[in-house]
This record gives sequence, C-alpha cells and structure tokens, in this order.
Amino acid sequence: MKRIPLAALLASLSAFGVTANAEVRQAAADGFFVAYSEQVAATPAKAYAAIVAVPAWWSGEHTWSGQASNLSLKAEAGGCFCERWPGGSAEHGRVIMALPDNLLRLDAALGPLQEFALKGILSFWIRSNDDGSTRIDVEYRVNGAGASGLDALAPQVDEMLGTQVARLKRYLDTGKPDEPPQAAELTPTPDALRAAMLEQWKREAEAAKAGDAKATPDKPTKAKPSKRDPAPKP
Repeated sequence: MKRIPLAALLASLSAFGVTANAEVRQAAADGFFVAYSEQVAATPAKAYAAIVAVPAWWSGEHTWSGQASNLSLKAEAGGCFCERWPGGSAEHGRVIMALPDNLLRLDAALGPLQEFALKGILSFWIRSNDDGSTRIDVEYRVNGAGASGLDALAPQVDEMLGTQVARLKRYLDTGKPDEPPQAAELTPTPDALRAAMLEQWKREAEAAKAGDAKATPDKPTKAKPSKRDPAPKP
C-alpha cells in the first residue's frame, strides 16, 4: 500500500495472485465471506506461533509503511495487530479471541477497508486431521451498509488475503514466505527475451553465410607445365 491514494490501493489489491485454496463463498452489496484452507508441515503449536509472528510472513506490499517488520500482533483479547513506523502508526485489527494452538480471531477491517466504516472478522482456525497432519482454515467476513458495494470488492480482497495465507503456508513449510527463485524464472524478463532473440538472429545469419559459401563452386585453375616435361610445340 505504501501510503498511496485509496483508488490505487483498491486497484493494487488485485495485482497479486493467489496460491491458497481460496473461495469467495458469499458476496453481496452489504457484505462478503472469503475462506482459505491449507495443509501445513507443522504441529498446531508451531502453526499458532507462526500466525502470531506476523512480521515474518505478511507481505510488506500490503502495509502502510512498506515494511512488514513494522507490524506486531499481541495474541490476547484486546491485543493490537498494529503497524508503527517513524512517520505514523495504524491499527489493522484487534484480537477478540485467542485460544492457543486452536484459534486466533480479530476484529479487522484490513487496509483501505477501514475507510469505509466496515465490520470485518478475521479468524485463523488450526485443526488436526485424522492422520495427524495440521490444517489452517482462514475465514474473513466483512459487513457494511447496502450502499457499500462490497460484492465488487470481494474478488480483490480475496486475492490480497489469499496471498498472505499462501505466504504463511510457505513460511511454515520452508521457513521462507517468498516464492522460490525458480518459480519467478519461468517467466523471462523483456531483456532476457530480447537477448535470446538477438542470439537466435546471429546464429541464423551465421548459418546462412556458411550455406552460401558451400553453394559457390571453386573456380578451375590451369595446370602449370612441368619444367622437366616441356610442353610440345604445335
């Protein structure tokens, strides 16, 4: 977000893809409900601790200061999900229920949504599967007036929050929230594409030049008479 105008903030929400198992389960002018579910390689205790360590996995692109390190979350009733930086501070949400290793719930109108005077409830459920694995279910319910037009905002919020959930999963599974470098390398940069094209043209020009050289026959040369065998006189 980085302190840019509200219209740009809303547009920027859709700039990040979602890798979490996400779904907009309900969307209307006065509210929406989005949910995500991820299997994680962690115990419930480790998963809960990771959720609380929000600066470790939340994207700095979705903070007011541009730095996730400025975030903090106090996991107890009334605890603040806050951001503080030299130029100001902001409350992203407030904890309304904290059940260690099971549930963390916040009253949170995230990012630009707070300007619309909306009510948002963000829940992190931690569940143990029958096979002993751990699943994190994230639910976000937002409600407002009928004139809020929240059905139009639901897909953008879904993408933004889905990005955070995907980063949380990677953080739990690998210790790093960012996508691995090889994933980014699958899409060549414009400079790389240009360099590859120039290299291809160079190879084609060299191949064509070599082909022309082979197609041109050698000129016949006249045999020089031997000094030992003088040419016969006419």
